[in-house]
Amino acid sequence: MHVSMNELKAALRRCFEATGYFVGNYEDAGNMILWLEKHGLDGLGELRRALPYINLDSDKPLSTVVYEDSTSAIIDSNGRSALNCIAAAVDLAHAKALESSLATVTVHNCHNRKFVLKALTDCGRRGISVVAYWQNGSRTVTEHTAAIRAGERYPSYSEATTSLGGEPDERQTLTIICSSRVDLTSSLQHSSGNRNARHVSPQQLALNKEHSVDHGIEIDPDLWDEINRIGTGILVENTERSRQGAGGR
Repeated sequence: MHVSMNELKAALRRCFEATGYFVGNYEDAGNMILWLEKHGLDGLGELRRALPYINLDSDKPLSTVVYEDSTSAIIDSNGRSALNCIAAAVDLAHAKALESSLATVTVHNCHNRKFVLKALTDCGRRGISVVAYWQNGSRTVTEHTAAIRAGERYPSYSEATTSLGGEPDERQTLTIICSSRVDLTSSLQHSSGNRNARHVSPQQLALNKEHSVDHGIEIDPDLWDEINRIGTGILVENTERSRQGAGGR
């Protein structure tokens, strides 16, 4: 089925508000999903994989800064989704790059890291170049990297299946590098262990967005129903609050 971007954005906002995301965080979460989907990077597929676990985030500790100096920081996200913590990590890298020209922030124990692309794009549009790198998977490990030059509107994105083993902790880690003086780029090396490589250019992302604006977004009916089912929690809560308020007058 097709829905408009406005319909999807409103439904996602209700969904994440109903699961306990804070004000601002549930808007960020919806925007991250919508950004990936309308630029052809399977935001709804990423959401489908995250959806069974989003209720668990409210029971986990907030992200904590394990180490920090003027040019770097290490953050423990305590197993939370990037949907409600990664924007703050990119903002921290951005602030440090403004002060020291180059900054690195490493985020540990963070899931759904592909959602970082929206925050990276916002950073680039504010005049700071940024690169991110992460790995996914257990038995089969995939590499991912994205980058945007200062002042550009769209990033590039690359992914590849690898022959890497690696440590489990590494596959829940995201590295962010920001610079206010150097335009950063990234690509995955062509090695014998990499296969199924895919690169999406800024130009292709722009074309994907144009298509989404013109044609709307295709979503599986069962996923649409699940998003709205979760979102009814906030509608019921607001209705009950309204009734209580009316009765108190």
